[in-house]
Amino acid sequence: MDMSKNNIEDTKDEVVLCGASAYNKKYYLNENFMGLPDSIKEELRIMCVLYTEEIGGILQLVFDEKGNLEFKTSSKEGDLLYDDIGSILKIKQLQKTKVELLESVELYHRILFLGEGFDQEE
Repeated sequence: MDMSKNNIEDTKDEVVLCGASAYNKKYYLNENFMGLPDSIKEELRIMCVLYTEEIGGILQLVFDEKGNLEFKTSSKEGDLLYDDIGSILKIKQLQKTKVELLESVELYHRILFLGEGFDQEE
C-alpha cells in the first residue's frame, strides 16, 4: 500500500475502488467491486467518509497498474479547512489499523481483475 499522492487527475492505468468528498458529502464505490462482501464495502465506506469529515477534501482509494492500493487526496484551491498535515497522519494511521482490510481488497483485485494466482506467503 503506497502513501498518499496528491494528484487525483493522474489516473491513467489506474482503477478507482472508492472515494468520498467533503464538498458534496458523497461516497462512491466502483460498481466493479459490488461483489465484495457487504461488511468490507461498509468498512470502506465508513473509513472514507470519516476521513473526509475529519480532514476535509476528497479521498480516493485507487489501484495502480500493478494492483497496489494507493490513497489519493486532493482539495479545492483555497480550502482553508483542508488539513494537509492531518491528511498524511490519518492515512498512515489507516494503513496501520486497516492493514487486513486493505490487503484483502488488494488480493481481491489482483485475483479477479489482474488474473494473478493466489499465493499465501505466511
